[in-house]
Amino acid sequence: MSVPFNIDLNGKVAAVTGGGGILCSCMAKALAECGAKVAILDLRLEAAEKVASEITAAGYVAKGYACNVLEKDSLEAVNASIEADFGAIDILVNGAGGNHPKGTTSNEFMTPEDLETIKEGFTTFYELDPSGVQFVFNLNFIGTLLPTQVFSKAMAKKGEGTIINISSMNAFTPLTKIPAYSAAKAAVSNFTQWLAVHMAKVGIRVNAIAPGFFLTDQNRTLLTNPDGSLTPRANKIITNTPMGKFGVPEDLTGALLWLADSKGAAFVTGIVVPVDGGFSSYSGV
Repeated sequence: MSVPFNIDLNGKVAAVTGGGGILCSCMAKALAECGAKVAILDLRLEAAEKVASEITAAGYVAKGYACNVLEKDSLEAVNASIEADFGAIDILVNGAGGNHPKGTTSNEFMTPEDLETIKEGFTTFYELDPSGVQFVFNLNFIGTLLPTQVFSKAMAKKGEGTIINISSMNAFTPLTKIPAYSAAKAAVSNFTQWLAVHMAKVGIRVNAIAPGFFLTDQNRTLLTNPDGSLTPRANKIITNTPMGKFGVPEDLTGALLWLADSKGAAFVTGIVVPVDGGFSSYSGV
């Protein structure tokens, strides 16, 4: 890939959770291209190693690590390995996250008929599974909190560092059908602001990127039909995105590199940057 502009990350160590995914692998590659040594963290070691091998094949420095962002012991073990391989982490991208069907309703709106509908696979607000909601909240919020606790300690001791969380459009305005994911990402945005204040005196900047709508492995079947055409929900999204298209992973790298640059964004902390083609600004009329 080719970054939209170059920043100097030589001598820096970056860790990217969820780094085996489509969006975060692109972020990892951008950081590596700017000179950082990048630790690719993913629950699936093979996914992390695949991204790392693509980075090293391009002539940059990276290594894949298996990591569970919901287990502090796993995070601490990986942190020790990263420090042994590359040194202490300077930049943390909290990219791990996702949704779950058990935190999702079947319909956008509750109707009187829904109250009488009982069939397998049909979920109203009243059938939402608390365990599914908790899974989504934990993956997105606790999966941001725990890595930050583990990986930022060395930053605090050093007196400098950068944390970039991944929020979502759902944090601005909750989307229909996905209450758990919307609430969890709203928590990530709020936590970003809280942490930015809390860490200001130890030199750590904390910001977030809120992607709009990007086609990924997680949402592809919801947004496209088998023939590649858009689903009704995807057509709604495109209609309400002024730029009239989905984002591509490379669209996130400009915001990422700006926030990661300790010179260019030296006085920037506590913000959530939408990268959404105008979705968050459009009222629909």
